[in-house]
Amino acid sequence: MEKIITIFKDLVQLQRCSGNHDDFINYIKNISSNYGYECLIDEHKNILCRKSENSNLVFQSHYDIVCLDDNCIPTFVQVEDIIKANNTTLGADNGIGCAYMISLMMENYDCEFLFTSDEEIGLIGANNLNLPINSNYMLNLDSEEEGEVCIGCAGGVDIFATFTNKKTISNTENYTLYEVSISKLQGGHSGVDIDKNIPNGIKLLINTIKKSNAKILDINGGERINSIPVNVKAIIASKDEPIAVHDNIKIEKIDTKCEHLTIYDDSIVDYLDSFENGVLAYNDELNVVQDSINLAKIKTTIDGINIEFSARSMKNENLKNLKEKTIKELEDISCKVHYDGKYPAWSPDINEFTNSVLEIYKKHNKNASLEAIHAGLECAIFKDKYPHLKIASIGPTITFPHSRKEYVSINSTLNVYNIVKEITENFK
Repeated sequence: MEKIITIFKDLVQLQRCSGNHDDFINYIKNISSNYGYECLIDEHKNILCRKSENSNLVFQSHYDIVCLDDNCIPTFVQVEDIIKANNTTLGADNGIGCAYMISLMMENYDCEFLFTSDEEIGLIGANNLNLPINSNYMLNLDSEEEGEVCIGCAGGVDIFATFTNKKTISNTENYTLYEVSISKLQGGHSGVDIDKNIPNGIKLLINTIKKSNAKILDINGGERINSIPVNVKAIIASKDEPIAVHDNIKIEKIDTKCEHLTIYDDSIVDYLDSFENGVLAYNDELNVVQDSINLAKIKTTIDGINIEFSARSMKNENLKNLKEKTIKELEDISCKVHYDGKYPAWSPDINEFTNSVLEIYKKHNKNASLEAIHAGLECAIFKDKYPHLKIASIGPTITFPHSRKEYVSINSTLNVYNIVKEITENFK
């Protein structure tokens, strides 16, 4: 069983940041060649490996990872039962799922193995998949809680705004310049972690600016649109020394004296300070967050301040309403707004496949249950593209994905692989 950990360690050493495909494709081509699999690759770098066209079960994982630093390659660190990385994301999301699939290929199972690209930057591979899936059942391996069989997930949409309302003024009121920054926050996934009261770096810095009656000259922060922002920095002008609202905020006076200042209108600070970030509604029936939105990134460019939001909902109608409400609010303060990266919710679906997966799971974990999660899984897209598919999603416990604190339990990884093997035997 330890070969799963060896395979995952090999994957950690590949360049798998979203947008990077070559290392993983070459790795899978080599595996396919060695074990007699056909290896199909479409124009969006999705990969389908199969021995025949008669498979009854397709496994699916995305192979890209969130990289908080551009093009980083994590360092594999094992401490007893825990695997983590040195000050980077680990990529257990979804490298463990890929390792499961590669291990099954090494055991020559006649199944379909679908590795999708660029999930972490908008489910790009899944949305543009151009490969033939012949199986009747799909087991997605991108869930992150042992004991849960996922049968539904949130839909999402990314909203992009540009605020251009700025002016140049004479510094007759003796504004002083300050650099205000925040770092070393916990961070996390803006879906599954949105209800964990993790501080949002952008909101904290904006609140500091608001309480200080300061003006924004420049502001940049946030790492990925699907992550809770950790690092933010701003140049502001204030008549008084700014007031930090969090212990991690650092304030440094800039000694330069400016006769003229180009400042952004206060309406952007007012809006972002009052913006209702995080959980908006809870679904008691599914015991999961119903609606949420995350203020994810902010960046000053020559055109203005660019702002990115990630909205999610377990219901497509709610998602539509949340998107339209947010767009209207942004347009009301004269932002230019567009949206992208939309994917549907996966409505919970209990069927013979999900029931069988749960029955097998309960042999290994009597507390296993059917669940829905407040995060975007590619399952919703596959269900739309291939209506005949019966789909379930499982995975080991992965803690703090999309953050530098990400780690995975070895015992959990091996436990879930036992279950994957038994499901494979049942449906191969």
